Amino acid sequence: MIDKRRWDDCIANSFNGSVYAWSWYLDIVHPDWEALIENDYERVMPLTPSRKFGLSYMFQPFFVQQLGVYSQSSLNDEIVESFVNSIPKKYRVVRYRLNEYNKVDYILGIYESHRNVELDLIYDYQTLKSNYNGNTKRNLAKAEASQLTIDKDIKPETIIKLFAENRGKDVSHWKEKEYKRLLDLIDTAIYHESCFVCGVNDVEGRTIAGGVFMCSHDRIIFLFSGCDESQKHKHALTFMLNNVIKEFSESSYVFDFEGSDNEGLARFYKGFGGKEVSYPEVKYNRLRGILKLVCKIIGK
Repeated sequence: MIDKRRWDDCIANSFNGSVYAWSWYLDIVHPDWEALIENDYERVMPLTPSRKFGLSYMFQPFFVQQLGVYSQSSLNDEIVESFVNSIPKKYRVVRYRLNEYNKVDYILGIYESHRNVELDLIYDYQTLKSNYNGNTKRNLAKAEASQLTIDKDIKPETIIKLFAENRGKDVSHWKEKEYKRLLDLIDTAIYHESCFVCGVNDVEGRTIAGGVFMCSHDRIIFLFSGCDESQKHKHALTFMLNNVIKEFSESSYVFDFEGSDNEGLARFYKGFGGKEVSYPEVKYNRLRGILKLVCKIIGK
C-alpha cells in the first residue's frame, strides 16, 4: 500500500515535482492508481492502470499532461529506463507520458516526443509583453478596445458550462462523469491552494471566457478554459492570459501553457513569447492479431 504522506513528501522535495503527482490529484483523476517506488520514496513513478475486456492496459488520464519519474536526487536516462522497464508486463498496451525532465533514448523505438510551450515569468511585464508576436499584440489591443474586464470571482461551474456549450459539443468522448471529475479536481485543488480561476466579462457584464490554472512547484499550468465562440472576435482568451502573465511577472513562476501538439494552439501559445519544450511518451502494444482491434476499441 502506498504511504501517501511519504509519497507527498517525495513530490514536495523532488526537483521535478508537479501538481499532477500529488496523491490527492491522482486520487481524483485515476482513483485506482498504483506506483513504482525506489528505496525509501527517493524516487517514485505513478502508474495509471485500467482493465477492459479482460485486458490490462495503461493510458494517460484526463487532466494530466505529464507524469513519469519524480526524484529527490539526480536523474539520468538509465534511471528513467529502469523505471520504464519495471512497468508490469501485465499491461499489454501502454500509452503513458513522462515529464520533460525524464530523458530517454528515442532510438529504442518505444518513445514518442510531444510538445509543450512554457514562458519564464522572471522578467518584468513590459519585457515579457515586448516578446509577444505581432498577432498577439494586435489581438490584445482589440480585446482592450472591447472594454473587457477580469472576473476573479467566477465559479468553476461557469467555465465548465462555457466549454460544454461551445467547443465541448465537438468532444464526443467527454461525458458527464468527466465534467464532474474536473469540477471535483478544481474544488480540491483550490482547497489545497494549488488552483485559481479567472473569468472575462464583456462590457455588458456577460461572461464570455474563463480559465482554470493549477499552481505548484513554481509553475502555473493553464489546465482548462471555456470560451463563447460567438464572441471570439473580442479575443477574451488573449486578454485573460495576458492578465495572468502580468500578475505573475517578476516571479519565480514558469507559465505552462500545457501544450500543444496541435499546430494552431502551439502557434497561439508561442505568440506570448513562450518556448517549445519536449517530453516523451512511452507507447507500445504487445497485443497480436484480433486483439489489436480490441485495443482500438479500448483507445476510444
